[in-house]
Amino acid sequence: MKLTRLLLVIVVSLAAISLLVVFCGGPQQPSDGRSVLNRALSTEPESLDPQKGRSVQAADVLRDIGEGLVAYSASGELIAAAAASWDISTDGLLYTFHMRPEAHWSNGDPVTAQDFVFGMQRLVDPATAAFYAAELGNVVNATAIVAGDMPTTELGVEAVDDRTLLVSLLRPTPYLLSLLTHPSTFPVHRGSFEQHGDAFARAGNLLSNGAYVLVEWSPGSIIELDRNPHYWNNQNTSIHVVRHHVVTQEMAELNRYRAGELHTTSTVPPDNFAQIKAEYADQLHIAPTLGVYYYGFNLTRPPFKDNPVLRQALSMAIDREVLVEKITGRGEEAAYSWVPPGINNYEPPQLSYADLSQDERNALAQSLYKEAGYGEDKPLQFELRYNTSDTQRRIALAVQSMWREVLGAEAKLVNVEFQVLLDQMREREATEVFRSSWFGDYNDANTFLAIMQSDSAANMPAYANDNYDTLMASASEQLDLDRRRLYLEEAERDLLADHAVIPLYFYVSKHLVSPEVRGWEDNILNYHYSQYLSLDATE
Repeated sequence: MKLTRLLLVIVVSLAAISLLVVFCGGPQQPSDGRSVLNRALSTEPESLDPQKGRSVQAADVLRDIGEGLVAYSASGELIAAAAASWDISTDGLLYTFHMRPEAHWSNGDPVTAQDFVFGMQRLVDPATAAFYAAELGNVVNATAIVAGDMPTTELGVEAVDDRTLLVSLLRPTPYLLSLLTHPSTFPVHRGSFEQHGDAFARAGNLLSNGAYVLVEWSPGSIIELDRNPHYWNNQNTSIHVVRHHVVTQEMAELNRYRAGELHTTSTVPPDNFAQIKAEYADQLHIAPTLGVYYYGFNLTRPPFKDNPVLRQALSMAIDREVLVEKITGRGEEAAYSWVPPGINNYEPPQLSYADLSQDERNALAQSLYKEAGYGEDKPLQFELRYNTSDTQRRIALAVQSMWREVLGAEAKLVNVEFQVLLDQMREREATEVFRSSWFGDYNDANTFLAIMQSDSAANMPAYANDNYDTLMASASEQLDLDRRRLYLEEAERDLLADHAVIPLYFYVSKHLVSPEVRGWEDNILNYHYSQYLSLDATE
């Protein structure tokens, strides 16, 4: 263990960079009096089509330019949005949404129930190939439509009239309102889509029903938004222009914040965390959030297909405590479950070795490694893929060192751009082990467990377990929330016993927020709508 810790200290020391730049105030504002908020995005959004966007970064921008039936407040509470109110039937199978009459698109057209029907039909349409199509799985006929067995017009979402929307469910879905805050369920202006086709989501074409309008998107650089004068709550929106800056390197992001070019950062570099904490205590925001960082196996081919013993050996050989203390070091919690703590009405089961010391885990990992057919005379060799990022590289170097020392396994590190990694995970041809993460789209265990069902588009490892799918199906049929929880917890036990993924740590949100910014509230979903923020230039 001494050698491992020495190697980790070397990795961290080599990566550390001393910053001497002095913070000199907030970003400069234009002379025409318009307020401009400069925010950082850690990666380029893959799309601003609400039904095709899949990343956290895409959702951050989409929540500025679009609005669902329901939204979250600055503190993370569910609030009425495009729907002014709703009614739920006593059996929980019918939701009636009453549209806000003052809601309009950015061209002045009214936002109608039909716009939401069109958006949700696009979501489940196989032609859209939407990443989040399965999220509507509890809506009547959604699963059959996604499978191509029924037309989209049969989806259980109906516009009774312009102001009344019905959503019919196969089974009670206690998280439905939270789900309807997700950008994948946002409306689409049908006329705009028919005019522009898939280009409807480009700057100049995209009509918004949210607080801001997409004005410019310079790939790899900036996404600029202007305030939407037709937004129903425009009078309570303060900032005129929002600029989302794509900054993939954490140190570059910090430098730009220090130089006054950014009001908020997307993260905080681990190497400089102690310095930042001391220097910017009043600007540093660290808070629990629903997200898990994990390494996934490609379960469609050897060496990891049908080899849970080998997968367990690799999982046990990783010292998660060292990772969160020495590598990330910003308050993250070592992960011994798949579902993070803090989920409503849920107690995550733990990996079987969670209570063992790391020395005990290493000894058992070595035994399992040999049982799987590997050893000094036959070392395991494979590729570990991760996306371009200082933190991803440090974590990969640390884990590579642990696997080499504990097991003699050799992981070749392969660094690719984020979008390339997403494509490779989905195609499952180049990947063997890959870095990924999942953030909850709503506060319910289902948002983590559903993605590991065999038919989920988000199931990057291609995990397939009939019993797991059956337990998830049984959970979805329960009216009693406590009985539902028992099925969900049993499903997670199956997932953990199969070692289909290696959960490494649970995220905390990490932001630097300028003293000029008002209205920022930390919340467990780490959602920060620009419309709730304002700028105080007197700071």
